[in-house]
Amino acid sequence: MEDTTTQKALASSALKVQTALAERGIEAQVVELPDSTRTAEEAAAAIGCDVAQIVKSLIFQGKESGEPYYVAVSGANRVHEKRLGRLIGEKIRKADAEFTRTVTGFAIGGIPPVGFARDIKAYIDQDLMVHTELWAAAGTPFAVFGLSPQDLQSMTGGEVVSVT
Repeated sequence: MEDTTTQKALASSALKVQTALAERGIEAQVVELPDSTRTAEEAAAAIGCDVAQIVKSLIFQGKESGEPYYVAVSGANRVHEKRLGRLIGEKIRKADAEFTRTVTGFAIGGIPPVGFARDIKAYIDQDLMVHTELWAAAGTPFAVFGLSPQDLQSMTGGEVVSVT
């Protein structure tokens, strides 16, 4: 049977995110937008939502252990690295692009909260939990999906903390 829809196929990284969502029973739909969603500000403008509803997906690395840590941060906030390090129990640094791609399978600017190449301990900015709808990157700088704060916590297993 021939597919008569005109919707183009998702990019491979976005399809990987859509598959990971489905595997977790999350009924979110990945969409690719014509405008960049690489930054929280660009994403909010492209989606038409408040920047605080954007989930910034950041990867940090333990300075001693070398372990990766995933942090979901409100697009309106900046991570207080010393506070986060105290929560984690070691000094941390923002991971570089190569380390980030290795542990997540995604490039900076499109990191989703799901579908990582390996298990990563997760933390969620408590400010994200006040919204009814959030938007997260879906594998590319042009792909996003909507989700609830509860879905974010469920898919990441993240601990809700103050990161600012």
